[in-house]
Amino acid sequence: MLTLLENDAAVKKLLQQDTAFANMARNKTAALAAALKSCNSAFCYTGALKFTDEEIASVSSRLYELYKQSPALAKLVKQQLIPSGCYVLYQQQPDSLLVKAWQQDAKGINYTIGVYAEGNAPNYPKIDSIAFDVHRKAYAALAYDAADAIHQETKDSALFFTIPLNGALRFLEMNERNSAADFEPMASTVNKAAYNAIATTNWSKYKYTLILVPGAGPEEQGVAISAEGMLRCRVAALRYREGLAPFIMVSGGCVHPYKTKFNEAIEMKKYLIEAMGIPEKAILVDPHARHTTTNMRNCVRIIFRYHMPFDKPCITSTDKSQSYYIDAMEGRCRKELQLMPYKLGKRLSDTEREFYPAIESLQINPYEPMDP
Repeated sequence: MLTLLENDAAVKKLLQQDTAFANMARNKTAALAAALKSCNSAFCYTGALKFTDEEIASVSSRLYELYKQSPALAKLVKQQLIPSGCYVLYQQQPDSLLVKAWQQDAKGINYTIGVYAEGNAPNYPKIDSIAFDVHRKAYAALAYDAADAIHQETKDSALFFTIPLNGALRFLEMNERNSAADFEPMASTVNKAAYNAIATTNWSKYKYTLILVPGAGPEEQGVAISAEGMLRCRVAALRYREGLAPFIMVSGGCVHPYKTKFNEAIEMKKYLIEAMGIPEKAILVDPHARHTTTNMRNCVRIIFRYHMPFDKPCITSTDKSQSYYIDAMEGRCRKELQLMPYKLGKRLSDTEREFYPAIESLQINPYEPMDP
């Protein structure tokens, strides 16, 4: 949502000229400048980058007031936020959607700074933790330098969210955690051949929209694809050749081991093409998922964004252990994603299971900055 506020010319002008928001922007800049002069610990500098609870509440109230008065904000909600589905869980209450989206984004920014600037534990600490020892003296100097650079880059901005947003982005960059943007826009990069093939697909010929293959990352540095990943691809290739679906989707990001440079989905796509002879136009890639929960969710998102049939079932094709794990994953999905991204269908075998897409999958997750 903050990207929309920043890039919509009419809305940006409204926020910059609003007295309350302009004062907040000035106060945020002054507070960061004061921290640079008076702080002597890393957490003092990083704390100045976050939104306070009072600021979040104040912005909520003012945004709601402006939404009721401003055609530009109302248009943004109607023509951008609602159609995107990115805040689909709030769409039953359109009058409060803007405020709820703001509150979610603000908490997400604070969460990101907490993990990648202050060393708080992420969802998956073994693979996603901060790259620095926040208790070392040298880290305080690094935090100062980062805060100073952010101050210099943002001091002339009149937008109230510029400092926290840039703080989150800079610390993600410093940790080499830009995975959320990998291969985007995918429809014109890693998914171009398959995306183009979707338009001419005769869906009535197939029982399923696609075959989803969740990733299985290697645990050793320097290994591109795991043995399990190869086997999952082989089984999925069998199902594809049986004509169950016109596409295979491989899903998995740069996950295992810690800070690996190999992407599970990209390596599985290579394997399907080079070892199994599957045509590139039949392979879709989700290169962002970091767990089985988001293998499922991201698959549904791509089905929706690429205008594939949303009412047809799909199948997961994986090893026996993961296949049955997917049957029992609702609790983890609701805990980590705050939603259930799919509905189970029939079990076809120990390695295949039907599932139906759930529109709730479009909801952004503010607590997973590498795969939101």
